[in-house]
Amino acid sequence: MILFAQNWYEPDTLTEWLKRICSVLNLLIVSVTCIIIVSEFRFDWCERLVGNYLSSTNDARPEDGPIWDAGRHMVSALQSLDQMAIERESAGRTVQSADSFADLVAKLGPGEWANLDKERFRELYLSLPPYRRRNVVDPVRLVWLLNGGATDRIFCEGRMGGIKIFFIDAQNRVVQQVDLDAQALGNNGSQSVMPGTLDDAPEFSGRIYPAALFFSAVSRLPEQMRSDLILDTQDLLSEKGALDRVGVGNSAQDGFIFLGFEFRNLGESRVVQVKAREWAVWQLTLVLKGEG
Repeated sequence: MILFAQNWYEPDTLTEWLKRICSVLNLLIVSVTCIIIVSEFRFDWCERLVGNYLSSTNDARPEDGPIWDAGRHMVSALQSLDQMAIERESAGRTVQSADSFADLVAKLGPGEWANLDKERFRELYLSLPPYRRRNVVDPVRLVWLLNGGATDRIFCEGRMGGIKIFFIDAQNRVVQQVDLDAQALGNNGSQSVMPGTLDDAPEFSGRIYPAALFFSAVSRLPEQMRSDLILDTQDLLSEKGALDRVGVGNSAQDGFIFLGFEFRNLGESRVVQVKAREWAVWQLTLVLKGEG
């Protein structure tokens, strides 16, 4: 009993210390611990075991807390980035496939945007009729923007009823903005046809002239003024029948006044309305009043 009780006290000699340290129980505990540590480093069985447990009990845990929120935000952000990349790629194909600014307006939806390189803008710009180009950008200004180094890149953004085109310099500043309206681009924005006669249109009341008198007055105007008076003869040359009368509109809008050309064909009348520049129409009106 005395020897058994003495084993619970601190050993007095080094030999007794070594005997206790190297006991079978201590060596077994150390060995098992080393085996567990080495196997964990080698096979990662502890992480796998914890991971399998968490996966098997995942559905039973509530979807709240900062970790769940961070995960949802990350998934949402990745989906948004993928959608933006798809939309940008689609918009880029739209720009490359567009044959004209009107076609680009039709294909680029509101809020969609795409890069527009200088050469592509140049092609679309030159596809416009000459009288329409100066309404997009001042020609002298455009030469500097495209060839003078003022523009680093161009991008276009769709909007309701048209597009916006931005010229950006190397400092990421907008040096020029162009706003194109779909209605103005469609059919050159210059011509409309209505059945009936000029007498049915109140805007031409009191300003209707025989065709011979009208064109006699036009011939008295300078050549440059005549080109601003009838911007595109294709609208008129495509009509069949005899030109009977011409009406001059009595109101201006955005620097233009409508001229109405009344054609008669097979007993029917129709009026072709064509936009003319305001200043040229006023000069023509002075000539018409002098001849009338």
